[in-house]
Amino acid sequence: MPSPPRPTAHTTPSSVASPARGPQGPISPLTGLPGAAGRILAVKIDNIVTARPQTGVNSADVVYAIEVEGGLSRFLAIYDSNHLPQGDAIGPVRSARESDLPILQQYGKVDFVYSGALSKFLPVLADANVFNCSPDQDGSFFRGTSNAPPSNLYTTPSDILRDFPGSAPAQDVGFRFGDAPDGGDPTDSYTATMPSASFTFTWSAEQGKYLVAMDGTPADTTDEGPIGAATIVIQKVAETTSPRGFMDSPGVPSPYAPTIGSGDAVFLRDGKAYQGSWSRTDAGSGTTFTYQGGAMRFHPGQVWIVLDPQ
Repeated sequence: MPSPPRPTAHTTPSSVASPARGPQGPISPLTGLPGAAGRILAVKIDNIVTARPQTGVNSADVVYAIEVEGGLSRFLAIYDSNHLPQGDAIGPVRSARESDLPILQQYGKVDFVYSGALSKFLPVLADANVFNCSPDQDGSFFRGTSNAPPSNLYTTPSDILRDFPGSAPAQDVGFRFGDAPDGGDPTDSYTATMPSASFTFTWSAEQGKYLVAMDGTPADTTDEGPIGAATIVIQKVAETTSPRGFMDSPGVPSPYAPTIGSGDAVFLRDGKAYQGSWSRTDAGSGTTFTYQGGAMRFHPGQVWIVLDPQ
């Protein structure tokens, strides 16, 4: 499998103690797994066909799949500094979008890595509650050799965390972990679609997670094998166009996925689908995921959230 050149590894910044604790010590609020919470790094990752296979996706704590122009999709991946990719590379990195900022607000002021943005969006990014970590602000990027530009820009996460040391530690954004709830429908495979993209999640009992196929093709990485996650959330959102009137091209408004409000959701874990809902009252709050009147419990491990346009 081709891979981007690997930069020299650096020491991961020191962790910050997590407020969540289990019988054996601290528990990550983002994965439900043992371990102290580190600082948060968010990376916008390309997902068009020519950007695949990606690097570092399987190391993310949370992966959001979001519609962008042309009905395609991109990832917003959330990383805890205590478990970065072993190869110290993430990508391909692509541009920020308006939908990203409300998602990130629930994580606190994080290091946000992206390649650029619409010129009219740049002032909004500059004023946002994030550390802007694009090539305009930092040199912690390199070009890979496997893909053609623009899908060959990668970041070195340890360098970003060193250069922007003030990012917030991992905190509670609404996830609850534990044993599977009663009920649910046995579901071996589930597909979520966007106008020009699809994600199929197939349960693998052997691996204990859902393997991901994108546009009908099994998804892979350059560094950690097939893409898969223990919990999948299909968060149905009232897709609209840019509240600020941004255009991807003349006469073509940018799509916007609102994550403040409420809606239906489908939760996939342990080979079952659970029909539930989500709600979020304001930008500073986390998201509540509900099943049968109570909190939906996720399986510990990586969480995928597909913002399914309705």
